[in-house]
Amino acid sequence: MQQGKLIIFSAPSGAGKTTIVHHLLDKFHEHLEFSVSATSRKKRGDEVEGVDYYFISVAEFKKKIESDEFVEWEEVYHDNFYGTLKKEIERIWRTGKHVIFDVDVMGGLNLKKQYGKKALAIFVMPPSIDSLEQRLKKRETETPESIARRMAKAKTEMYTAPQFDTILLNEKLETAFVDAEKLLKDFLGL
Repeated sequence: MQQGKLIIFSAPSGAGKTTIVHHLLDKFHEHLEFSVSATSRKKRGDEVEGVDYYFISVAEFKKKIESDEFVEWEEVYHDNFYGTLKKEIERIWRTGKHVIFDVDVMGGLNLKKQYGKKALAIFVMPPSIDSLEQRLKKRETETPESIARRMAKAKTEMYTAPQFDTILLNEKLETAFVDAEKLLKDFLGL
């Protein structure tokens, strides 16, 4: 099987990584496919199985951990697991495409550790902690408690930025799009 490459986007919640990943998927759809993560949490709203996540039970998730079916996984909260299945990466590579990820910081670092030079790990940096908080408030989907929890986690995550291959500043979204496109083209040789 022809192995492709991996492009990993990680960032604190609200930094814009999902928006940037969707932009790249639209622009480079013939070269990229999104890696769908597995989770043990319940489906929310209009989420779709196999599109947003692979929804599996806690017991099934633990069984897959034991049988070494994950490239990386994390227990984010008690019995709330997220991870990348090895077969998901292989499925995408079989189509001749490269894999693009939108994962949390620990997942991104774990993927980079596993794949080395075949992976480009990009940390999306917000212009400041204050701007990150404002973005989360603008979403109007977060409670004050969840914003406080995300902000505490974001401060810790920002310390990991130097462990990534590159830091992409997302101060102005259009500029971040252009910078992300260049990083991707250079890495994939497009």
